[in-house]
Amino acid sequence: MIEAGLIPKLVEFLKATSFPNLQFEAAWALTNIASGTSEQTEAVVKGGAIQPLIELLSSPHLTVCEQAVWALGNIAGDGPEFRDSIISSNAIPRLLNLISTNIPITFLRNITWTLSNLCRNKNPYPSEQAVMQILPALSQLLQHYDNEILSDTCWALSYLTEGHNDRIQYVVAMGVLPRLVELMTSSELVILTPSLRTVGNIVTGTEQQTQMAIDAGMLKVLGQLLRHPRSSIQKEAAWAMSNVAAGPKHHIQQLIVCNLLPPLIDLLQNGEFKIQKEAVWTVANFATGASHSQLVTLFYSGVLGPLLNLLTAPDMKIIVIILDIISYFLQEADKLNEKEKLCILMEEVGGIEKIESLLLHQNCQISQSALSIIEKHFGEEEDGINPSNPGLRV
Repeated sequence: MIEAGLIPKLVEFLKATSFPNLQFEAAWALTNIASGTSEQTEAVVKGGAIQPLIELLSSPHLTVCEQAVWALGNIAGDGPEFRDSIISSNAIPRLLNLISTNIPITFLRNITWTLSNLCRNKNPYPSEQAVMQILPALSQLLQHYDNEILSDTCWALSYLTEGHNDRIQYVVAMGVLPRLVELMTSSELVILTPSLRTVGNIVTGTEQQTQMAIDAGMLKVLGQLLRHPRSSIQKEAAWAMSNVAAGPKHHIQQLIVCNLLPPLIDLLQNGEFKIQKEAVWTVANFATGASHSQLVTLFYSGVLGPLLNLLTAPDMKIIVIILDIISYFLQEADKLNEKEKLCILMEEVGGIEKIESLLLHQNCQISQSALSIIEKHFGEEEDGINPSNPGLRV
């Protein structure tokens, strides 16, 4: 169709206001072409379709109007350049004017999906002005009952909270956090996934933004998500927890109060490897930001065995991080007069042998880290422990 030069003709038909059926069929054909490759979408844009499609958003014929929304959604979804072309052609106010209780649910779904595509893509992000225009509508749509509308609204918010603290602030200032946390309890994966992603993005922000998410109850929901049957949800939940753990001590305390260490350690022990990696990062963040009493809680939470078991993982970076965590544990335990107990705990879970087995590791950083731990903390004169004789107790 593109090679036959039909796009300009279809664009011309979009302007045939006396023939709404022709406008509808032309818009439908262009919608289908724009759903193809980027080159095919580009052909629709270069054919001059954007402005006539935006004009059709004011059509008195609902079917024509809805088809134009769909076509614009396909074009916007291609990337930031075409998204911004649609935004600069003043499409957003017209789209927002269409939102009412009188339109069919299928039409509202299409509008929501198109709005989400107008929020999508970075490099560059959509303009601040566009975001501020769209956010009140998203806040309103977040209260809807329809799963598809809720899903696309949450995805839109996830795109808007990705990356920059000021963009996160636009979203949290709308007061949507309590509703997002409520949607994190949904049994529908299409709603749970993007609502969790959005809240996960928010806790990558400032201390205050993270506190707002905690105040909205996110940590009370996170425990059940760490135990969710879907590994993709477990991974997202562990990632969100790692970002909270990277915060100040009072945020770490909330992780303890909400009893999130047991499900985290369970994932460290039994989760898929991609989830275990997230759990390791969470432990690392928790440990480095923890107070003395929080660190002691972590020492005796059951974390050591699962952590040390992962020293055989097929991922060099994770092994290095685990050795760093163990080294930090031992260094801090020494200051707290807890080192003797910690060494016994490590011995009981076979930790010393596991670290010794890395002394000849092909990766230089790993073998050096292992050697440093053995020499500093398990030398024969150190605390009466002989690393080559694990039966010996202090």
